[in-house]
Amino acid sequence: MDYFYYILTLIVTGVGVGFTTGLLGVGGGFLLVPILFFLLMGLGVDPTVAIRLSFGTSLAIILPTAISSAYGHYRKNQVEVKAAIYFGISGFLGGLTGGYVATHTPEDILRFLFGLIILFVATRLLLFRNSTDHRVKIENILLFLLFGFLAGLASGLIGVGGGIIIIPVMVLIMGYTMKEASGTSSAVIIITSLGGIISYVLNGLTVTGLPPYSFGYVNLLQLLVIIIFSIPMAQVGAWTANKLPEDILRYILVTLQFYIALKMLGVFTWLGLPL
Repeated sequence: MDYFYYILTLIVTGVGVGFTTGLLGVGGGFLLVPILFFLLMGLGVDPTVAIRLSFGTSLAIILPTAISSAYGHYRKNQVEVKAAIYFGISGFLGGLTGGYVATHTPEDILRFLFGLIILFVATRLLLFRNSTDHRVKIENILLFLLFGFLAGLASGLIGVGGGIIIIPVMVLIMGYTMKEASGTSSAVIIITSLGGIISYVLNGLTVTGLPPYSFGYVNLLQLLVIIIFSIPMAQVGAWTANKLPEDILRYILVTLQFYIALKMLGVFTWLGLPL
């Protein structure tokens, strides 16, 4: 792979992921993982190592980007602090668990699981209809802890921040608005991704076949290039989210999720489509 093309792709990815994180509060992992995976494959990295590196590096990129995004949402009073704390406590433990499981699971299973989870969540969000203007918020600590752990588990297992779990749960089950869910999710992602990062680094320290500048299952070159552009763009995304109707935010998220899910499941390849 041409080195210039490689760096340019990382820069464009940083811009897109940063903006997406700020706009939707989902961490951007569902964009990062497939892009990093195919870039690493292009460098000749073994598929099993490449998918784990993609997950670990994705979480490392998500962490500072989510901090920037959460700050932007917090300034606009779109972060439910109590919910974020409880989600985060169990989410950290889930991230540790998911990261450990992922580093001992074959590449094809991880890719399939990644695509399947995102496809399911996208379908649920697409079918959601906000039929009432009188939402009753459910603030149940046990539910916060349960879904926080599941979000953290998904975060560590498939390299996403956990927003793909937190946002649908808050909107579909717990009665929060899309903007409240997006802002709160950004804050939760900070904690869930941290658990996953620790697990990927520790479990990858003795692995052979890693590309240069790797620290465990985190590639420092990809991390540095992308966050330089993703952090400022997260602020732009958070500002934009405050200006857009909630349904527009939901449809953007669903469209991106469907594309990435089908790509990772190999549907486009099976149909012979150059997507």
